[in-house]
Amino acid sequence: MMEMDSIQKRLLQEIADLHTVPEGAYNIRSNSQAIGRRSTANIEITSKTDVSGMDIRIKPGTKNQSVHIPVIMTQTGLKELVYNDFYIGEDSDVVIIAGCGIDNCGSQDSEHDGIHRFYVGKNARVKYVEKHYGSGTGAGKRILNPGTEVYMAEGSTMEMEMVQIKGVDDTNRTTTAELDAGAKLIVRERLMTHGSQRALSGYVVNLNGAGASADVVSRSVARDDSFQRFDAKIVGNAPCSGHTECDSIIMDHGRILAVPGLEANDVDAALVHEAAIGKIAGEQLTKLMTLGLTEQEAEEQIINGFLK
Repeated sequence: MMEMDSIQKRLLQEIADLHTVPEGAYNIRSNSQAIGRRSTANIEITSKTDVSGMDIRIKPGTKNQSVHIPVIMTQTGLKELVYNDFYIGEDSDVVIIAGCGIDNCGSQDSEHDGIHRFYVGKNARVKYVEKHYGSGTGAGKRILNPGTEVYMAEGSTMEMEMVQIKGVDDTNRTTTAELDAGAKLIVRERLMTHGSQRALSGYVVNLNGAGASADVVSRSVARDDSFQRFDAKIVGNAPCSGHTECDSIIMDHGRILAVPGLEANDVDAALVHEAAIGKIAGEQLTKLMTLGLTEQEAEEQIINGFLK
């Protein structure tokens, strides 16, 4: 793997918790170039030939293995679009660590757009972690637009952890999922915006087979003059169960729009949505301040606990 500078190393730590070369399969992308890649006996990573991106193929029956595919950007004015396709074999059980970190110290916007498509085999289990992070002192924006498509075969399970806590000026996240019989999708989104940042999240989940289920939950904090929009639609096309929830804290002059949606096309589709937006309760602040914390420290403690 190519040598990295201190900024690149810091970004990798923030988005993928990597301090050294990871175990197992990996592909590390920096400023539109692969700086390190390794396939294993059960996980093969190959470059696409028609567009920028990769195919990641995981053999059937692969257990307790991981693949890391982080992206980092440190050049101002850089814009890229990447397509990554994941083929997860039947009866496998794997962890996929993705994410993007942008450090922009220049005057031009830097942007990473990524399309991830997951083809999850019968009875396979996948945990997918995607973290976004921005830093840098420049006036140029840090822009991230991830698009995720999930196709889940019978009896498969996918758990998605989507995290954006700091430094991303503009993001538009779109996620669609198609679930066959007995498939299970779990989404946990954690998001914080500040300054004049904008964050849009949209989910459309189609429960197409008997016994399919989805649980889509977002927790977010909007500070300063930032804006968030959360759209979550669950469509029940068979006897199934679906739940979507948005739980948000609004601060300063922040704005939040929650748009939950349910569509039942089967008499045995059991669908539920919940949405709550509010400020930090005064009694919570008072209690922590009596323990010696300043008001700002008390707010940070509450936010950190809320976003865990």
